[in-house]
Amino acid sequence: MKIAVVVDSNSGVTQAEAERLGLFVLPMPFMIDGQIYLEGVDLTQEEFYRRMEAGADITTSQPTPESVTALWDRLLGEYDQVVHIPMSSGLSGSCQTAMVLAQDYENRVWVVDNHRISVTQRQSALEARDLAAKGYSGQEIKEILERSGGDSIIYITVDTLKYLKRGGRITPAAAALGTLLRIKPVLQIAGEKLDAFSKVRTMKQAKTAMLTALAKDLAGFLGDPEGADSYFQVAHTCNDAMAQEMKETLAQLYPGKPVEAAPLSLSIACHIGPGSLAVACTRQLKELA
Repeated sequence: MKIAVVVDSNSGVTQAEAERLGLFVLPMPFMIDGQIYLEGVDLTQEEFYRRMEAGADITTSQPTPESVTALWDRLLGEYDQVVHIPMSSGLSGSCQTAMVLAQDYENRVWVVDNHRISVTQRQSALEARDLAAKGYSGQEIKEILERSGGDSIIYITVDTLKYLKRGGRITPAAAALGTLLRIKPVLQIAGEKLDAFSKVRTMKQAKTAMLTALAKDLAGFLGDPEGADSYFQVAHTCNDAMAQEMKETLAQLYPGKPVEAAPLSLSIACHIGPGSLAVACTRQLKELA
């Protein structure tokens, strides 16, 4: 059975990378000053951040139903089934939309709601690809990924509160006070929610807080204190030097597993701005051990 794995561009997987990895990417649309762009298709990262710094009005949106089904229809001309992995249903309505659309495909399209986003969503797509290669069906892959959805964690810190304020994530008063005190929040993405985790004053303190929290989670709910059975990822927005430093630190702390480092997707970056840094961990699937 041939299975195509689709992931949306919130995962950070680019169109070029998808071809190399054997995946397919559904680009997320966003609007800049009223004009629609598709992530990774008609706007570069450099141009995006230039427009953001210039104060452009940037908002995100869901893919149209037509764009989703057009991709599925094209793939089903070559593949027997499609496994579609959208961003967490708790952070976007695109997952629910895909599930409704899949009802018309008579078990040929399986939509996974495993509450992942960004680099952990990317890891799910790679796992789906590897499960398909081992002979698992689309339904079985969906069940495995959803059952293990909670086996991941992301911590992220932002350089400025301006974009969180603009997107309504924090109040203008809180943003003004945080800017005055030079507070850098550390946020946590676990399952469906983006939650505040801690507040620090410097990026160095933020890095320490994220690494400490990650170690606690590995020893706790992930059940892998040495990190031997987990994947580690680093993501960032216009912060490559610090991301590489964090990658090296994680490789030293948890040797044996390669650490991925990549820019965050533009559809996420528009909510947090440049200068962010994230660390993530995902427990390896026992089916792929």
